[in-house]
Amino acid sequence: MLDPRQCRSARLARDARFDGHFFIAVSSTGIFCRPICPATLPQERHVRYFESAVAASSAGFRPCLRCRPDSAPDSPAWMGTRTTLTRATSLIDDGALQSGNITTLCERLGIGERYLRQLFQQRFGVSPKAYSLYRQCLFAKKLLHETTLPVADIAHASGFASLRRFNDAFKRQMSLTPSAIRRRRSQPGAALNLKLAYRPPYEWERLRHFYALHLIEGLEWVGKGSFGRTIRYGTTTGHFEAVHDPEHHQFDVTLELSELGDLNAIVRQIRRMLDLDADTRTIEDHLRQSVPGMALAEGLRLPGAWHVFEAGIRAVLGQQISIAAANRLIQQLVDRLGEVDGHGHRRFPTAETIAKSDLSFLKLPGSRRDTVRRLATAYASGEIGDDPHHWLSLKGIGPWTANVVAFRGNGDPDVWLDGDVGVRRALAAMDASVPSPIDTAAASPWRSYLTLQLWNQIL
Repeated sequence: MLDPRQCRSARLARDARFDGHFFIAVSSTGIFCRPICPATLPQERHVRYFESAVAASSAGFRPCLRCRPDSAPDSPAWMGTRTTLTRATSLIDDGALQSGNITTLCERLGIGERYLRQLFQQRFGVSPKAYSLYRQCLFAKKLLHETTLPVADIAHASGFASLRRFNDAFKRQMSLTPSAIRRRRSQPGAALNLKLAYRPPYEWERLRHFYALHLIEGLEWVGKGSFGRTIRYGTTTGHFEAVHDPEHHQFDVTLELSELGDLNAIVRQIRRMLDLDADTRTIEDHLRQSVPGMALAEGLRLPGAWHVFEAGIRAVLGQQISIAAANRLIQQLVDRLGEVDGHGHRRFPTAETIAKSDLSFLKLPGSRRDTVRRLATAYASGEIGDDPHHWLSLKGIGPWTANVVAFRGNGDPDVWLDGDVGVRRALAAMDASVPSPIDTAAASPWRSYLTLQLWNQIL
């Protein structure tokens, strides 16, 4: 948490780089806001600072309808360095307490219920269930503001079993009713349009260049200021397109989905793909201290893949060959095995589909073809999960492949791709002012961004 002096300076400057790092509660109005709120600035004696929206809400403040705290980028600083809490909040945000209970969640985390409750009480001042309910309501508030979905559909998309339960929870958590926010007439069947914010700086051109370089026709499309692709999440299929709006530090995202039950998780996936929650200012300050003398580009973001399995197949097909050659193989896989949607686009083939194919159409060594099928079979059967470092038991999956998958498929911020050809080339071309060898351990927990900075030197 920033100290009050820093919060005051950021509040008075309406500095977007601090958006999501803290929230401003005003005792005279009972409202809490983002640092970028356009409302008249309150006097400091009426102000309280909170490190999360849930903490401000639990203290009795309701969210501002102008700056909308539901639109603020998430801050990893909320969790500090507590790996267990970080994983717990991630699982809860993905719906762990909507489809299960505290006991099941604790079993997945390998901790006791009492300890989990203590972690949440110490960090947020609320229980895990209260945190989950507030996050559901915050997402529902975003949908009420930005979409024309019927309220019943919003309740379903936010993880509520009934409209009555949704209305009761929303009023209790937000001190507002859904009808107080929703003033527009619904238009069933229309595409969803959401605004996903980030903290500047954001180097869109480098991220766009990466996606264009690895583009698979039919699966993805890249414009001057946009990126889109087909998606699959559970039983939900569809596509999205994200258009960069640098003036407002956000992406305008349009989604068309077959169903809404997984909407919250899908939005979180899009945020991860575009790395919208990274605080690049903090990351780059850390890297400047870790690697003195190295010139750093501002605002570089991790280029995410849609799903960890897709990232795995891409990584295996890309082993020891050029990007262009890898793209040709992935294109053949998608063209031959990917399902065609109603718009003529293709979805990335499922693990089950790849496992059933002999992949004879792929012109590559038999051992590599076997690795692809082995990975697909193990993933489809549940033998391996979404942690690529557990894939090392599979023949043909080595540390480099697992690291690439963690880097792109999971958005892991602390992956050092020391075996990558581009990284080796960049290191060899380093200026004499940069220490050699680089102390990569000092760059932790942001070694993925050090990798990006090195790539940026040569690409």
